Amino acid sequence: MTREIALIRPGQDPSMTPLESMNRVESRARTYAATFEAVFEHGDGLKIRDSSGREFLDCLSCAGALPLGHNNPEVREAVLRFVSSGHVQQVLDLTTPAKIAFVEQLFAALPEKFAARAKIQFCSPSGSDAVEAAMKLARYATKRRPIIAFHGAYHGMTGGALAAMGNLVAKSGIGLDTCGIHFAPYPYRYRCPFGTDGTQTDELSASYLRTLLHDPDGGVPKPAAVIVEVVQGEGGCIPASDHWLRSVREMTRELEIPLIVDEVQSGFGRTGTMFAFERAGITPDIVVLSKALGGGYPLAVVVYDQSLDLWPRGMHVGTFRGNQIAMVAGKVTTEIILRDRLALQAAERGAQLRAGLRQIASLYPVFGDVRGRGLMLGAEIVKPGVGNSQKPADGDLAKSIQLAAFRNGLLIEAGGRNGAVIRLIPPLTITRGEVSEVLERLQSAVVAVLSRPRDHVAN
Repeated sequence: MTREIALIRPGQDPSMTPLESMNRVESRARTYAATFEAVFEHGDGLKIRDSSGREFLDCLSCAGALPLGHNNPEVREAVLRFVSSGHVQQVLDLTTPAKIAFVEQLFAALPEKFAARAKIQFCSPSGSDAVEAAMKLARYATKRRPIIAFHGAYHGMTGGALAAMGNLVAKSGIGLDTCGIHFAPYPYRYRCPFGTDGTQTDELSASYLRTLLHDPDGGVPKPAAVIVEVVQGEGGCIPASDHWLRSVREMTRELEIPLIVDEVQSGFGRTGTMFAFERAGITPDIVVLSKALGGGYPLAVVVYDQSLDLWPRGMHVGTFRGNQIAMVAGKVTTEIILRDRLALQAAERGAQLRAGLRQIASLYPVFGDVRGRGLMLGAEIVKPGVGNSQKPADGDLAKSIQLAAFRNGLLIEAGGRNGAVIRLIPPLTITRGEVSEVLERLQSAVVAVLSRPRDHVAN
């Protein structure tokens, strides 16, 4: 039975629907709620249902924070047992049985070489705050200020993390101080920042960074850290090659510059390995974790090499860094990912999904590039034309496809450069049949959009 939901303010028209009421009171800065106009109230695995009973395939997964999908029964039962046990639920950073069990499980999941020398800092429960902590740690340990980030980077929405973001829209009009942040080209092969056809992008990007770090007249002091995403998520689902990542690790190690790997979205099996950096065989100095870390509940940590553990007591604190429910849910979630080999399943289902996206791309040239890794995939939408990488990005068309998919019962992301990349981040538990259903709904959405007059596509 549909539950009645009301949100009426004094003087407001009582005939307003709940969505109309929320439109009146919620911030203009909201994102997904302004795109997907429905009241969502039930979830099970890949599927969610709104208050009218409509069912959707959720390929957002709360931006990757739900690796097991909605309401995994094992996680739910663990949380219910914990809540009914009388255990403390919020205790700053005090030690508890739940915390000990969580840390033991997390360290068991980390690569052995990294875990053997690791320290952990619990942060306020967002990836942004963990990024802030990682940069603060590197700066304190090295006594240097500059940070090198990459074009297209996304590290969060708080001041320091936002300064290291590539997207200029989020920084506009707020007088953000980006002093100390320097940007280098990310190996974006489809639109090579050096104007090549993509075959030389990795080498040129690595060479640029090497020059930036070594040139005594380059204007950039030796940095406190280099921060990088192995797969850029919000930047357009762009994976870095193993070779490029190893090059970055080699040059930062040579110069004794801490390497921060932001695994907020790519961690915990998402890209086909437990952590995205593992595929390249590198060992970072600092790893930032959140989203899937808490099994659907807010939690964020920085895990780093013990040689950097020089900051004093109280250098990075936050009231809700002791979220015990998230630790319980995160421990069980990590156990399930390892037990059920969901990283391998992400690689297999990701290959199926990628093949399906490429099949759609072969039929509709508005799909300019299909890319990603595991179940972190994207397709760049372009205006058809001559050539390949020279086709202009088409953010309006990507938005239209996203909205048509929503009407067709499919939730997908639209972002990247110019908002022109449609992204799919389904749960790691997605089945072969569900992948086929996602592809069918997406292709139907593309057909529906392209069959309309182009002047009305974005409406």
